[in-house]
Amino acid sequence: MPVINYEQYCQMLDRAYNNHYAYPAFNVSNMETASAVLAGLEEANSDGIIQVSVGGATYASGASIKDKVLGAIALSNYIQLVADSYNINVALHTDHCKLSNLDDYLIPLIEETERRRANGLPNLFSSHMFDGSDILLSKNLEISKKLLEKCHKNEIVLEIEIGVVGGEEDGVNNEGAANEKLYSTPEDMIQAFEALESVGGEYMMAATFGNVHGVYKPGNVKLRPKVLRDGQEALKAKYGEDKRFRFVFHGGSGSGKEEIQETLLYGVVKMNIDTDTQYAFTRPVADHMFKNYDGILKIEGEVGTKAVYDPRSYLKKAQGNMAGRVVEACKDLRSINSHINF
Repeated sequence: MPVINYEQYCQMLDRAYNNHYAYPAFNVSNMETASAVLAGLEEANSDGIIQVSVGGATYASGASIKDKVLGAIALSNYIQLVADSYNINVALHTDHCKLSNLDDYLIPLIEETERRRANGLPNLFSSHMFDGSDILLSKNLEISKKLLEKCHKNEIVLEIEIGVVGGEEDGVNNEGAANEKLYSTPEDMIQAFEALESVGGEYMMAATFGNVHGVYKPGNVKLRPKVLRDGQEALKAKYGEDKRFRFVFHGGSGSGKEEIQETLLYGVVKMNIDTDTQYAFTRPVADHMFKNYDGILKIEGEVGTKAVYDPRSYLKKAQGNMAGRVVEACKDLRSINSHINF
């Protein structure tokens, strides 16, 4: 199926909310990881979201170029081409753009979509994330409102973040964040709703409830999913039962399956997955290298074994293992067999 349009994306998110499941959102940085996600989603018969971080986009442009806008466009173009060969729906998303990268990453990508739309072409990305969690909430929401106006004009869903996700990801380290910043309050969520609702666009919100980026053993991440429940209840109590937050779950690595699935009851419609799929991709590569050490290296004048040092031999294994982790994520988030035939 082609990459979905704005109307279809909104239908997907609403269906997830109403049926208490979430779409897995997988970070990719090259053709191999993007293909692994598509294959895994098709195996799970689940629609999903493919996303690109600032660091991932920079990597995708090439080590000697390091142009994050170019890399993001290249990945989007690749996915839009190959997605037609898979029988699932995917949305394209950019992940964690801080204020420091707003003018040289997110805004240029929105402008590229504007150019494409003017020429009758589909959007470059389905949604974008502005991460203003490291600035004052009032400033965060002021910027988010302006971005939502631009996104709404171009049929793009905006994702914002309030509070701070702990840990480290993509070069951003929040390990020293104050404990109270790790748990969003109902008052903060209501403030975000009031700032954005007047714009009329569609948005998702990453509210924090103890989530942590990075690698942690089970039990080390202290989640309080009921923080999300309290936010939903406060919103409905003030503005009516028809109002709701579409929540995003960041930093799920190390979280228990029961904790993850509890968040689905409180309006989580998207969960970001990166650390676990990185490991799933790399693990068979390490196995291949250890098992084929003599064939991979040209030792003492020998020629090695082309069949095992050909990158395709181990990248194929990497893609297959990562696709399996994609299926597991779909099961955890209850999106398996949820594909929508538009």
